[in-house]
Formats: sequence, C-alpha cells, structure tokens
Amino acid sequence: MMAACSAVPISDLLDRASQHSDKLHSLSTILTHEVDSNFPPIGRMIMPRPAMCHTSSLETPNDKEQVLQVSESNLLSLARSLLQAWVEPLVVLSASANTLPHPAQNSIFSKIQELQEHSRNLGNGLNILSGKMDPVAQTISLLPYRGGSIGQDKMSKMTNFLFLLSCLRRDSHKIDSFLKVLRCRAAKMQPHLC
Repeated sequence: MMAACSAVPISDLLDRASQHSDKLHSLSTILTHEVDSNFPPIGRMIMPRPAMCHTSSLETPNDKEQVLQVSESNLLSLARSLLQAWVEPLVVLSASANTLPHPAQNSIFSKIQELQEHSRNLGNGLNILSGKMDPVAQTISLLPYRGGSIGQDKMSKMTNFLFLLSCLRRDSHKIDSFLKVLRCRAAKMQPHLC
C-alpha cells in the first residue's frame, strides 16, 4: 500500500487530509453545540477556560498571519501533534458518552465514534504526508492527557465532558486551518487566498 501512496501527489494527499480535518472540525462543532444545548447555565460559570486544555502548552500560531509565517514541515508537525494529543481523550469521551446525563446520549456516542474514525484516518494520512516531507514534519510534540474519568456526579460529568469537547473543537479548528494553508501552498495559491 505504501508504494501506491508514494505515487499520489502531495497536493492530492493534502486535499484528502483537508476533507478529513474539515469533517473532524464540523463534527466537533456540532457535538459541542448538541451537548451545550442541555448544559445548565451554572455549569458555564464553573467550566475551565480554554487555557486549561491539555494541548495549551503547544505553541501554535494565533492568527492567519502567523500561520502563513510557519514552514510547511512545522505546520504539519503541529497538526500531527495536536491530532495525536486527542487519541486518549477521545477514548475517554467515548467511554463517558454512555453514562452522560443527556437526552441525546446515543447520538452523542455515535458522533464520538465517528470523530474517532475521522481522527484515525486523518492521522494515517498525515503520517504518509510527513514521510514525503523533510524530517521536521515527522516530529510530534507529546502533549499528555492527564484526565481520566470525567466525574461522578451529573454536573461534573456534563462540565468536564463539554470542556473536553470545547478543547477538541478549538484544536480541530487549528488542525483544519493548518492543513488548508498547506493545501493552498501545494496548489501554489497566493497566501492571501488561503
């Protein structure tokens, strides 16, 4: 299979990766809104800030201008690092979805399973891409998830679940943005069009 992948142009691989990352971000956004729709207002006040996400220690560009200044290999490395950092938290979300006190519990569980699948597929594609680029692209920064159980009582389950989803939504947006810039560069588009 690797021989077949090596014949695929990088621009085609980036198109596919962008499609997966777009779906990953879209699903995480839908899921965050779905869980948030039944979230009590008091929970929003006690929910941790995004700076508390387990991936916050990774230095990433903050806006489009900064992203455009980062090399292709470094952008791919950042995207791979963020994606890898979500393997374990997605397992936690999946395991927790079945006991989540939410009326759309089955739908939430199904969407998290879909997120895991898109994450796996995107990870496989990014691994292939990194092998076609310089060694910097193969670097992955480890961002350990120190969570575990999302809590025992209804409020802590909902709060921690929604917090994790919010972090995933933020990070999936970054991954999607980085890959779209890479796709634009591969297509030799002007930076302001990316």
